[in-house]
Amino acid sequence: MIYILETERLRFREMFPEDAAAMFLLNSDPEVVQYTGDGPFESVEAARIFLMEYRPIYSTNGYARWIMELKSTGEILGWCGLKLHSDKNYTDVGYRLYKNQWGNGYATEGAKACIEYGFSVLKLKSIIAHARKENSASVRVLEKCGMKIIGEEIECGGEIFVFQIVK
Repeated sequence: MIYILETERLRFREMFPEDAAAMFLLNSDPEVVQYTGDGPFESVEAARIFLMEYRPIYSTNGYARWIMELKSTGEILGWCGLKLHSDKNYTDVGYRLYKNQWGNGYATEGAKACIEYGFSVLKLKSIIAHARKENSASVRVLEKCGMKIIGEEIECGGEIFVFQIVK
């Protein structure tokens, strides 16, 4: 397996169709997706098809969301990474972890690593993030990453803080 980047506890790799069961399970938890606007996959097969269709983004854009694993065990914790929004001319950082992994600092460690990768490797000038106002845990993660609120939007029926960090 080729890893894109590593931190003290985490490592990141591309998503593959073989990750379908893990991504199906992740999106099946209503608490995990409650602030995302995403619903669950209909089946493991639907997750596999999504991942097959997602694969070209890595070569087209040079980056996308990555599987986030615990380095010591190889356990999948969720995903974290950067996403190019070419239609809006920005890159965002995002993450999604299994509920049993919340509160361990993995989202902050992962997001910081991805932001650093964006600045040092991809030479991005700024990175955006979005968090629902009521999602205080994600708001704290983004603040710990040095991101600042630059605006607000209404999206998926909720109020969203728009964060940014500039190199």
